[in-house]
Amino acid sequence: MAIPGLLGKKLGMVQVIDEAGTVVGCTVLEVGPCPVTQIMTESRDGYSAVQVGYGEAPAWRISKAERGHTGNNGPLKHLAVFPVEADDVADLEVGAVVNATEVFSTGDRVDVQGISKGKGFAGTVKRHGFRGGPRTHGQSDRHRAPGSVGAGTTPGRVLKGTRMAGRMGGKTTTSMNLEVVDVNADRHLVFIKGSVPGATNGLVRIRQTKRRGGKR
Repeated sequence: MAIPGLLGKKLGMVQVIDEAGTVVGCTVLEVGPCPVTQIMTESRDGYSAVQVGYGEAPAWRISKAERGHTGNNGPLKHLAVFPVEADDVADLEVGAVVNATEVFSTGDRVDVQGISKGKGFAGTVKRHGFRGGPRTHGQSDRHRAPGSVGAGTTPGRVLKGTRMAGRMGGKTTTSMNLEVVDVNADRHLVFIKGSVPGATNGLVRIRQTKRRGGKR
């Protein structure tokens, strides 16, 4: 298939028994169906890409411009653009519906992007893996303290990027080079080995991996 990726949502995790009898922990993603809403070409837009939509949005939340853009595909909740090769643009058409089995198959290597779970305000031990201070020699309140955050006279300030306590999670995160264990065509399900970022029912963006050595 010309499109390298699709949109979907995370359903949760299950255990899958492979052909060798090994139990594999997998994340289940509902991927597609995704209608094609726009095609970008080198001659008109300066690059080759395809825009797909996913999920049905309430009609009252969609503007007239957005309804006109999606056309007969209905009010779509999410849109995403995937780059494609210039030679593959001719094989695509607006309004075509792309399913998971047309893009992914068992054994593929994929990158999955989502918004990580928000953990709220967290200290340096939880957020950055600091080990904390000593538990002895009179250190009664240093168990989970960050320690020194900078020098005194020079530079006389805390440098930008210093790892400190703060809001943890809730950011766009990508898990790369994951293995597709199975694809269920009837229910549009893709089983990914291991975990992927995001909460249950969270939006995910899945595409053929960009890692060297992976299937493109």
